[in-house]
Amino acid sequence: MSGYEQARNGQRRKPKPLDEARLRDLALSYMARFATSTGKLEAYLARKLRERGWEGEAPPDIPALVSRYAGLGYVDDEAYARAKSGSLLRRGYGPRRIGEALGAAGIDADLRADTAPGEAAQRHAALALARKRRLGPFGRDGGAADRALREKQIAAMLRAGHRADCAVAIVDAPSAAAAEQWAAEADDEDEREI
Repeated sequence: MSGYEQARNGQRRKPKPLDEARLRDLALSYMARFATSTGKLEAYLARKLRERGWEGEAPPDIPALVSRYAGLGYVDDEAYARAKSGSLLRRGYGPRRIGEALGAAGIDADLRADTAPGEAAQRHAALALARKRRLGPFGRDGGAADRALREKQIAAMLRAGHRADCAVAIVDAPSAAAAEQWAAEADDEDEREI
């Protein structure tokens, strides 16, 4: 059966097993398409190896290949961690969720601690989430929530990775201006420390 007939019948050709050149090509095409960390690249290559098999004589050395690309600057865990952290902060996620996402990407604990958001960034992320999800003073009733709704909103903030004190400060803010002032206070504190 030809490739055309296989495609017409809904069958897929089984991909060729990987060898050294195909493994390198997979790694390069993955890095070209996606911002990645060394941990994510290593997991991707290991998965492809399980799916397709290995054709080479000696077993592949995936960690050596990944460290080679890291040494060449194709993969940079610090840049990835900073970019991912910034992206999640802008979307309104808190430090706990950011740490979990970086941990899942294979970023080591020291680098996660170095790229952890400061107080001002945490407050602005909490403010962004409250605006986006219409929590606290950004809700329909302008912040006059009953007890059950208040608890649900605080729980949503906690699930997004924010500290309890930040969640309560945002949800209990009397107005949107007060919530924005609360976030701006951290900016002032950061400027005084510098």
